[in-house]
Amino acid sequence: MRILVAPDKFKGSLTAVQAGRAIAKGLRQIWHDADIRELPIADGGEGTADAIRAARNGVWISRSVHGPFGETVEAGYAWLEETKTAVIEMSAASGLWRVAAEKRDPLRATTRGTGDLIADAMERGARQIIVGLGGSATNDGGAGMAAALGYRFLTSDGEPVEAVPANFLALVAIKPPENFMPPPIVAACDVRNPLLGARGASRIYGPQKGADERTVETLEQALENLADVCVSDLGRDFRNTPGAGAAGGLGFGLLTFCNAEIRSGFDLVAEILDLENAIAASDLVVTAEGRLDAQTLEGKGPAGVAALARKHGKPVIAFGGSIEDDARLHELFDAIVSITQEPMPLERALKEAATLLERSAARTARLLRIGI
Repeated sequence: MRILVAPDKFKGSLTAVQAGRAIAKGLRQIWHDADIRELPIADGGEGTADAIRAARNGVWISRSVHGPFGETVEAGYAWLEETKTAVIEMSAASGLWRVAAEKRDPLRATTRGTGDLIADAMERGARQIIVGLGGSATNDGGAGMAAALGYRFLTSDGEPVEAVPANFLALVAIKPPENFMPPPIVAACDVRNPLLGARGASRIYGPQKGADERTVETLEQALENLADVCVSDLGRDFRNTPGAGAAGGLGFGLLTFCNAEIRSGFDLVAEILDLENAIAASDLVVTAEGRLDAQTLEGKGPAGVAALARKHGKPVIAFGGSIEDDARLHELFDAIVSITQEPMPLERALKEAATLLERSAARTARLLRIGI
């Protein structure tokens, strides 16, 4: 039997690589002779760089860069030497996980550190850069990232200002760096929000980054002015492009300042991993995620795996730490299995996730063997 294990991360407890290892270990306890292949996946957000690095024998590059408020932090990215490809997660340097809840301030947070990583990859000779969008502490429209790459943001007096939303209403000019020629850059994301409006970066995601109602409106005005100046000085207007609002508007910034393209995170990762062919060559497909719910259906990794499995007529099982009772999920997967057999505190479930996942995989394999 050929089994493909293609899980996503269990946020807060296991990376996709760790989840895949636990599932495979559990399956091998019962299916001793099975050909089990681990192929961790991601959807463009956190975990994307690690999944691609693991599948393509990449290395990890670590650098000292700017954090969300300009502090020095250690962050890294995956480097694929064969293709000279850098895979950067914006959350590595500019993520919400770096900021304590009481210190969140999207008016001051910056994506400069993400720009530092892009600059480092360019200096390394990158022929392609993939930037995974998601988990941001920022709402700066990618301006901080652009500043790290040499763009200057100026007031009416011609004075430079720090590229953070608190200064955007005073912004009247943007000067690009001379001879700026980045390699092809792909922004990978799983959301289609525009930059502005009711579904935009500020109103949808601002509150979780520390913005109250008044701050949300200030952020909206700030990004609108940034977009207007980009039109007047750079001749580019991507404010309404689906995905422009991803990661606090970093999607907009990559489109505007780096000539990037936006692609579905899952589709991009699946292409790099050659996931469809791996599924076609398997007899059984196993996927997993920390929480299986309605959002899983909106472009998340396990749903993409299931769709490809259905396309090739392969049975697919999904493991979840938390599972929502949604009929559409049961239509998507042949079986949905909770890794917990009894109620337990969340803290314990997170701490013991690897063990719970391994046991659940072994138990499921045993039941399937009986059924076979």
